[in-house]
Amino acid sequence: MVIKKYLVKDMNEALTRIRYEMGKDAIIISQRKVRKPGFSGFFKPKMVEVTAALENNKIDKNSKYKKNDDIDINESINSIKKLMKDKTKELNKSSDNKKEEITINPASIDDNIKDEVKEIKDLLNKVIKNTAKEKEEDEVVSYLRDIDVEEALVEDLLRKEYDSLDKFKEDFKELIKEDVKISTEGLYGKVVLVGPTGVGKTTTIAKLAGRLALIDKKKVGLITIDTYRIGAVDQLRTYAEIMNIPFKVVITLKEMESAVDDLKDCDIILIDTTGRSSKNTMQISELRAFTQKIVPDCTMLVISGTTKNRDIDTILNGYSELNYEKLIITKLDETSTYGSIYNISKKSSKPIAYITTGQNVPDDIKSPSFEEIEKLILGEDNIC
Repeated sequence: MVIKKYLVKDMNEALTRIRYEMGKDAIIISQRKVRKPGFSGFFKPKMVEVTAALENNKIDKNSKYKKNDDIDINESINSIKKLMKDKTKELNKSSDNKKEEITINPASIDDNIKDEVKEIKDLLNKVIKNTAKEKEEDEVVSYLRDIDVEEALVEDLLRKEYDSLDKFKEDFKELIKEDVKISTEGLYGKVVLVGPTGVGKTTTIAKLAGRLALIDKKKVGLITIDTYRIGAVDQLRTYAEIMNIPFKVVITLKEMESAVDDLKDCDIILIDTTGRSSKNTMQISELRAFTQKIVPDCTMLVISGTTKNRDIDTILNGYSELNYEKLIITKLDETSTYGSIYNISKKSSKPIAYITTGQNVPDDIKSPSFEEIEKLILGEDNIC
């Protein structure tokens, strides 16, 4: 008996292929809805899996039949049972019409039947092996989705086969070491913070100012060009007054040059910029004009850890015109998975300088160690 499984969009396609490849005498054993094998199948509509069978003596020499090793275990077992049942009926007919059930002696089965049973058993062993492999792959995919690694990166990570989730994690740790870098350099001179709206730049720059002035005992100056957002200037001015830090508001390029000159005695000048859409090239160009006038010693991109994976590319590419050198990843207290840290680091190829973990100024900002970041990405730790 020949058995073949088809993965098709609908039954019409299945019937067409079965008639073409196996002939008109083929019969359908089963049909069910399944997902396409592999990672991509998780994100596509279900397909129809149809299993067809054909007796050996009915195979057309001109048919397009090819053996298919990918047979469902249960269906194959059922095929074996059917084969044995058919043989029983043949023997019963030749036993002088006796009504009692005949017990089949394995020795009485002819060589052809034995060969077919052996072939099906071999196929079953292959299916069992493939099923175990797919189970491990599904486990790895589920793990990566749980920690929120981007789908495109998941496909890259699964180019190699893994026998277990633990083995994958070992390799993943090595990849994290390659793809995630931590900046250990201190800040000095003119430091510009850029980034999209809503990521917490103003609060972050206040935290940085407090950390540098109150903990590191640096002489810090603040400049803001964020005059678009209501309350942003007053918020930063309040922080500056509390920490006794000189503060300047800039609207034009000429004022920027003057403000930087007024604060030239400071060890560090922190410059807050207006949040811009990374898709708006005109706004990004305007922001670039300001940063070029400043001639910064360091430009840091502020991006939220809650950013949707599909938006990360847009933000990183849009702000690449500003030649940012380091990352500040904010709002890690507002999420329970940290795969976005890996996504951002991998795609930007820039080191992480700081992470923020709450709203408290200046406490909820830190320069993370690699070990801390690794545990967050792997899901072994969280921000409480």
